[in-house]
Amino acid sequence: MTTHMTGTREEWLAARLELLAAEKELTRRSDELARRRQELPWVRIDKAYRFETDEGSASLADLFRGRSQLLVYHFMFGPDYTAGCPACSAIADGFDGFVVHLANHDVTLSAVSRAPLAKLQAYKRRMGWTFPWASSFGSDFNFDFGVGVTQEQQREGGIEYNYRREAASQHEGSESGNEGDVVFAAMSGTDAATYTRERPGMSTFVLEDGIVYHTYSTYSRGLDGLWGMYQWLDRAPKGRDETGLWFRRHDEYEHKAG
Repeated sequence: MTTHMTGTREEWLAARLELLAAEKELTRRSDELARRRQELPWVRIDKAYRFETDEGSASLADLFRGRSQLLVYHFMFGPDYTAGCPACSAIADGFDGFVVHLANHDVTLSAVSRAPLAKLQAYKRRMGWTFPWASSFGSDFNFDFGVGVTQEQQREGGIEYNYRREAASQHEGSESGNEGDVVFAAMSGTDAATYTRERPGMSTFVLEDGIVYHTYSTYSRGLDGLWGMYQWLDRAPKGRDETGLWFRRHDEYEHKAG
């Protein structure tokens, strides 16, 4: 028998209308935050970043693919990984569904990772994805945009992520770390220290008069809104209902959808 509160249809409707008022306020607040994102000052990018793509070597401007706006998902896939981060993979599962809509609204969505292009291409084939994915291997791009960490930073505590400085790791190079880092590191074919030298995030850019500007970046829980799976779970009767690391890459579940 359920332990959750039950009630009549009338009691449900009264509670639902009260919740609706709060939901509408959240929507209005979200709209306001979107406007404030768009009002942030643009920062000109003068560094000549280079990427490797399916079409060959590319500049940051080339990643726009002829459009004026670029959304970059900083996908955790380091040079020493053998597979992409499972969490980033769950987020990226939704990209192919809306990348075509963005492309027809003057916006290009591209993932960028530090792994060499051949690794990205092989993983992309495995996952069945078609969205653009560029390699920043050998570039400062990930480090400059807050999603790449050096061993020295990890050891000495010079890591700034999500707009704050992290404490030095006391076990750099070991298997220590929180449960998620250790498990996801193993699923990515590496150790926890190497795994956490990559960080998730997203950055946005605009191209005007041949000049690229950085307009916005977000990290950590700031990515929640991009994670379609969790948006659905937040509306399910039991919510996220997480007692451990339950999700896997979509080809690793015992029971497939349907």
